[in-house]
Amino acid sequence: KTINLLVPLPQVPITLGVFLNSYYDVKFSVLGMAFATLGVLVTSLYQVWVGAKQHELQVNSMQLLYYQAPMSLAMLLFIIPFFEPVFGEGGIFGPWTLSAVIMVLLSGIIAFMVNLSIYWIIGNTSPVTYNMFGHFKFCITLLGGCLLFKDPLSVNQGLGIVCTLLGILAYTHFKLSEQESNKSKLVQRP
Repeated sequence: KTINLLVPLPQVPITLGVFLNSYYDVKFSVLGMAFATLGVLVTSLYQVWVGAKQHELQVNSMQLLYYQAPMSLAMLLFIIPFFEPVFGEGGIFGPWTLSAVIMVLLSGIIAFMVNLSIYWIIGNTSPVTYNMFGHFKFCITLLGGCLLFKDPLSVNQGLGIVCTLLGILAYTHFKLSEQESNKSKLVQRP
C-alpha cells in the first residue's frame, strides 16, 4: 500500500489550532494539560486497537460493541465503588428519583450510540479519520458554546478554530484525492 505524503501534512495546522484553543482557554492549567495529554495517548491507543481488532476479527461495528460491552461492564463494576458512593444519598444502592433513573438510561443510550459511531467510523475509514472527526466536534462544541451560551471566545481561540477547520478540510481533500487515484488505478488494471 502506498502512502500519500500530503495526507499527514494537515496535522500541522490541526495541532496548532488545538494548541491555540487549549492555551488561550480561560481555564488553562499545567495539570489540566498533563491530563489532556494522557487522555490523547490513551484515546489514540484505543482507536488504533479498535481498528486493528475490527479488521482482525472481521466484524462490523455492532458485533464489536456486542463483545466489548460486557468486558467494559466487568471492569467498571470493580472501579465504580472507588469513585462513586455505593450506599446512601446519590449511591448506587441508595434512593433514586424518577428523573435520576431517566438520566441514567438516557446516558446509557447516548454512550451506546457514541461507541457504535466510533466503531463504525474507524471500521469504515481509519483511526486517523475518526480523530479528524473528533477535532471537528471539538470546534463545533467551542462555537456552539460561544453562540448558544455566550461563552467567551478570544481572537486567538477563533484563529485556532479556523486553523483546525482548515487542516480538517485539507486532510479531507487529500484523503478523497487519494481514494480517487486508488480507484482509477484499480479500473486501469486489466
